Amino acid sequence: MMLVPCPWCGPRNATEFRYGGAAGARPDPVSATPQRWREYLYTQANPLGWSREGWYHRAGCRRYIEIERHTGTNEVRPVDTTTEGGR
Repeated sequence: MMLVPCPWCGPRNATEFRYGGAAGARPDPVSATPQRWREYLYTQANPLGWSREGWYHRAGCRRYIEIERHTGTNEVRPVDTTTEGGR
């Protein structure tokens, strides 16, 4: 079982969440070419190590959160967004 640290609800089972993908910039919908959208949607890097991800707490507070997850061990740690402007 993987526990996701929700800042509002506390640690919860990952089944309560919906994975939102790797955190990062999306291509601009107006200026991105179809090739750029294909690359963004279907050719994701999958490096071994810590990855920043977005998750939606669908069975709890219904908020979006960011976490860091180790892709090899599924160890999860919260991301402190207070120093980065948050969402």
